[in-house]
Amino acid sequence: MSFHDFDFTSIDGTPMPAASFKGKAVLVVNTASFCGYTKQYAGLQSLYEKYKARGLVVLGVPSNDFGGQEPGTEGEIKEFCEANFAIDFPMTTKQKVKGKDAHPFYRWAAGEVGMMGSPKWNFHKYLIAPDGSLKDWFSTTTTPEAGKIVKAVESVLPE
Repeated sequence: MSFHDFDFTSIDGTPMPAASFKGKAVLVVNTASFCGYTKQYAGLQSLYEKYKARGLVVLGVPSNDFGGQEPGTEGEIKEFCEANFAIDFPMTTKQKVKGKDAHPFYRWAAGEVGMMGSPKWNFHKYLIAPDGSLKDWFSTTTTPEAGKIVKAVESVLPE
């Protein structure tokens, strides 16, 4: 299996198969609007703007799994992200990212990286290579601007 085997729905309600990202590097991030780490949206948007022409997609996956910090509807989440952070990278509908009811991608990713690499809080990041393999993960506290994220992203950008 790979990332490309999973399906999401965009925050606007349209199908978003992960296969549509074949050939691109994808940074998958579980997000929340009312978290102490919500300011990472700005860094995610900057990273997306810097590398999207070279094949990076940032994929925001809103989740209410940690501290009830994403209680809103998809419309409210989208409006918050656009109004406060000018987000234009793709986002999915709200998903569970931990436990037996987690979105199938998150269950697969947990199997790939083990318990240590699974989301413990909002803004956990998974880096997907253009071939759909899971290349790395980054904890909540690792900001999108961190050197290790930038270096990892640059290492998997399509040629």
